[in-house]
Amino acid sequence: MDPVALSTIVLLPFIGSLIASALPSNARNLESTLAGAIALFGAVQLALYFPGIAQGEIYREEFTWLASFGLNLSIRLDGYAWMFAMMVYGIGALVVLYARYYMSPNDPVPRFFSFLQAFMGSMAGVVLSGNIIQLAFFWELTSIFSFLLIGYWHHRKDARRGARMALTITGAGGLCLLAGMLMLGHIVGSYNLDNVLAAGSQIRNHSSYPVVLVLILLGVFTKSAQFPFHFWLPNAMAAPTPVSAYLHSATMVKAGVFILGRFWPVLSGTDEWFWIVGGVGAVTLLFGSFVAMFQNDLKGLLAYSTISHLGLITLMFGLNRELAAVAAVFHIMNHATFKASLFMVVGIVDHETGTRDIRRLSGLRKLMPVTFWLAIVATAAMAGVPFFNGFLSKEMFFAETGLVHAPAYIQASLPVIAVIFGIFSVIYSLHFAYDVFFGPPAEDLPKKPHDPPIWMNVPVGFLVVICILVGVLPNVIVGPFLAAAATPVVGGDLPYYSLAVWHGINKPLIMSIIALGTGTFLFFFVAKYIRGRDYFKDYAFSWTLTGQSIFVYTLASLTRRSRSLRLRLTTRRLQWQMFWVIMMTFLAAGLPLWYGGLTIGDRPVQPLSPAFAVIWFIGAICAIAAAWQAKFHRLAAMIMLGATGLCVVLTFLWFSAPDLGLTQLSVEVVTTILLLLGLRWLPQRDKSIRPTSWAIDQNVAQARRARDLVIALIGGIGIALITYAMLSRPFDQSASTFYLERAQSEGGGTNVVNVMLVDFRAFDTFGEIVVLAIVGLTIYALLRRFRPARETMDLPMQQRVLPGDLITDLFNPRQAKDTAIGYLTVPAVLVRLLLPITTLVSLYFFFRGHNEPGGGFVAGLIFSVGLLLQYIVSGTQWVEANLTLFPRRWIAFGLVCSIAAGAGSFYWGYPFMTTHTAHFTLPYLGDIHVASAMFFDLGVFTVVVGSTLLILTALAHQSTRAHRYHARKLEEETEAKEAKKFQAASLARIQAAYEMVARFNTHHPKP
Repeated sequence: MDPVALSTIVLLPFIGSLIASALPSNARNLESTLAGAIALFGAVQLALYFPGIAQGEIYREEFTWLASFGLNLSIRLDGYAWMFAMMVYGIGALVVLYARYYMSPNDPVPRFFSFLQAFMGSMAGVVLSGNIIQLAFFWELTSIFSFLLIGYWHHRKDARRGARMALTITGAGGLCLLAGMLMLGHIVGSYNLDNVLAAGSQIRNHSSYPVVLVLILLGVFTKSAQFPFHFWLPNAMAAPTPVSAYLHSATMVKAGVFILGRFWPVLSGTDEWFWIVGGVGAVTLLFGSFVAMFQNDLKGLLAYSTISHLGLITLMFGLNRELAAVAAVFHIMNHATFKASLFMVVGIVDHETGTRDIRRLSGLRKLMPVTFWLAIVATAAMAGVPFFNGFLSKEMFFAETGLVHAPAYIQASLPVIAVIFGIFSVIYSLHFAYDVFFGPPAEDLPKKPHDPPIWMNVPVGFLVVICILVGVLPNVIVGPFLAAAATPVVGGDLPYYSLAVWHGINKPLIMSIIALGTGTFLFFFVAKYIRGRDYFKDYAFSWTLTGQSIFVYTLASLTRRSRSLRLRLTTRRLQWQMFWVIMMTFLAAGLPLWYGGLTIGDRPVQPLSPAFAVIWFIGAICAIAAAWQAKFHRLAAMIMLGATGLCVVLTFLWFSAPDLGLTQLSVEVVTTILLLLGLRWLPQRDKSIRPTSWAIDQNVAQARRARDLVIALIGGIGIALITYAMLSRPFDQSASTFYLERAQSEGGGTNVVNVMLVDFRAFDTFGEIVVLAIVGLTIYALLRRFRPARETMDLPMQQRVLPGDLITDLFNPRQAKDTAIGYLTVPAVLVRLLLPITTLVSLYFFFRGHNEPGGGFVAGLIFSVGLLLQYIVSGTQWVEANLTLFPRRWIAFGLVCSIAAGAGSFYWGYPFMTTHTAHFTLPYLGDIHVASAMFFDLGVFTVVVGSTLLILTALAHQSTRAHRYHARKLEEETEAKEAKKFQAASLARIQAAYEMVARFNTHHPKP
């Protein structure tokens, strides 16, 4: 049976994540089955690759993307990546099975499995990347999805705090890693992993090697929780236990040490590597194991023990010895098995007893016998007890500490550090196993303890069996896998090593006996007197200066300083904000010109046509008038601005750029209408308001206007000079010549502008439509809660004199009546007849765009104009009642269509968004060619229409609110009039009654 493509293995978890996100919250069994099937499928397919991996083969898949920049999507599988990928999918499958029984039915389980599968795919992308920039991309994805997993129970404060801390630390380290990868690729001249791994001496001898090393190690240390970045890992224990078992034993925290092993052949072997990597590993090793002894929370204990073991792996990689690197790879495998099983045991204990507090747990050996034996085996492996897998890799570590080539004091201290670590690991392992499972049964637990369902123990049992088999039969069970995984790390032939259980009485065995004996003695004969004293556990590490306290203080200080800076630099006055934006723009544009200069080319100046001199003069006058009237008369300013745009359109036509002219004209029409619809809701300028110090403010205002005039002149003259400098240079070697020569042959179209947008620069165009979609969604979101000013709402509107039944219909748009009445009848009929015409015109420009002036952008704007006229004349209520548009779906379809059109190139083995042309012969129509760029252009078309409609809808709903406001106001006025009439009638009746009584008393006096 042949395995599937590696790209399929990476993509499947992301596909499963998308499916899970769409499932209902009660689809617990379906989603867990889907996630487990995907993880198991990935593990099985990877296993099918092992026969070739064992022979030293390297499997590669590459998809051309940006070949000129050396950025191609590359999948690469060697022995080292195979080992990590098997951990990702193998332990992932076990965690999914465990989570099926751990997660509560009240939790949104599909969301949990969606995040878990996305993280699984991200981690697989890290270990299988054949391009170092691609590796950094997936690296950041692991930070994002781990943030979502750690904060899964977002109603809890500790989960939110832990997720934010993990994202901040690992995300910042990821940026450092990206910078290091960019520099590494620059040194090598390629971002391909094979080329980087083959350039070890070139990298180590480069002057930038120390900087590259520090940047990459910052990413490693933050991700693998090395000192002083260790504090995020214990805080991440607020995540559900399946997340802890997966992220913090086999995947996320192992990503850092994966980088150490992956780049060990090219970065190690120097003094900088030894002191930085080895020093940080040694400190983390001792610190983590020491703190773990005093933890009362089971997950906290495992968190600090994980930090300690990661420090051990880091230290072994830092020793600059091939055999130490092999031992590090071996311990990565062993640690993943026993630590994942221990986290699952903690979850079982918590799930069945209701607590993780060691001080409350006792005597679970008789109450949970199956869990007890599983925990004992996993704990023995963690402590390094013989005949378990942890013992073998720890003995290799002990042996390597005595063989390192370093100064005398380092050679003497490393074995001592290793033994101390072994003692501490025995103590916290006994603290975990003995204090929880031995002693009298606990009586005050929240739940009555018992063993969980059998399928919840199956994943733990599977990992525990591996711990035993590897410890008893290492050569048979793990020997071939370790050899295949360690060979790429050492970058050549493996050094000799033995996985035998018994090597005779030697130094490593003596060190192990000392660690086991001393740790057991200290736990039973010393620690039992200390454990009962609260001050030791509670205050042994209540230091003020810790990594977490520094992080919290730094974050709070940055927040406080940024708030203070924002209050000083920002204001509600838009003019002041624009001033700083423009000044920064001047600075960014002026510095290169200051140092590089601005040279004018020697191209001959073309004669100026008198007609266009007049047009440019009119355009300049209109621009100045628009700026002058912007404050006093908005409508006049918009008209002048539109006239300036029309002059620009004529200029494009003069320069033989009909595409730009069409686009500019369409943009002018659409933006002018949208701006007018938005400006009408701004409050009116009140000239009667005068400040108390009006004379002084007048002087200030005049000075400010003079300053703004100077800024405007500098900006305009500067842009004019830059434009003139560019136009005066020869075009022989320019990009224009390149596109003109290749538009027909490589892009399949004669319209060079459109070919550039949908083929040569398609990725840029895709970014632009994404920005356009974001702008449309942002404006819609902002205007949903926007309410016009009261003085604007109180302006008289035509709707106040509409018939009463029509005003009533304003509160129910779906039943809105036709507004084509009175003087609006003729315009309404005309715009409704114009809609199919604009549709045909837009389709005409869309289909001709690849060879003639037009394209998706222009077509979308033309179609949007037809819809704009419907809103303006017929009204929002009538349009929404008769036309079902769904702008957000237009945007979503456009983005998906554009991505699909670009990604389709991968299927044929071409770079991303490469255009292809198919030719068809149809009856009566003849030969027809269809370019794949048309589907990308279709995405541009729908995004433009959707974004325009979304902005229009947000603005039009302000009119709806105004209608409803006036309808309510009219209703209130009507009710007030009726009340006054009723009150007057009542007073009249009372007055008549009084008069009647008075007349009666007059004619009939009392006797």
